Amino acid sequence: MCADYTPSRKEKIEEHFGVQSSQLVLPPEAWPGYIAPILLRASNKDPSELEVAPAMFGMVPHWADHKLARQTYNARTETVASKPSFRSAWNRKQFCIIPAANFFEPNYETGKPVRWRIERVDGEPVAIAGIWEYRPADQLLSFSMLTINADGHPLMQRFHKPGDEKRMVMILDPEQYQGWLDGSLVSEEDVFLQYPADFLIAQPDPLPPRKTAKSAAKADVAPPDSLF
Repeated sequence: MCADYTPSRKEKIEEHFGVQSSQLVLPPEAWPGYIAPILLRASNKDPSELEVAPAMFGMVPHWADHKLARQTYNARTETVASKPSFRSAWNRKQFCIIPAANFFEPNYETGKPVRWRIERVDGEPVAIAGIWEYRPADQLLSFSMLTINADGHPLMQRFHKPGDEKRMVMILDPEQYQGWLDGSLVSEEDVFLQYPADFLIAQPDPLPPRKTAKSAAKADVAPPDSLF
């Protein structure tokens, strides 16, 4: 699960993804309910072109209140096609990429949850696979990150509560970007593989003192299965 990450900055998005981006006012870190940039297929243009759009972290379908974003920030690849919050977006192939400088997960190896920062070894954006929804009534674009099982992963199995299933965000390689966005890779098993641990680096990065314990706990909250 991932409930806290650092959105990639404008310059890094343009350099890595080869797309022009308007200057967005971004939070230092993005939590469910925050606005952050996502990458989509450009509308009414060459299908190979991308565009950057501001969107709410946490899927909000047309029938839901904005508060649902606190529970729908992650979607399990095993159930995303059937769960009420996600199935419409999935069936319409509304896929996106979430550009992240890094993301955070709780580590319990000391007996208490300690926030760790995970990022790519080469410093490039972590391209997280996601799905998006748009509500015309309030012009809200929102998104969720896709997660896969991380049991046995040398790095990601170190996170979350002991005894809980290990999960990790689904990370894309550059050659998969277009295929993910146009939906052609959705049926390919290779795209749902665990990202190699050798390409990632992690280190402790505790929450600043001004963050409350309640905020810190968000990084390890399991949403109710009725929605996921």
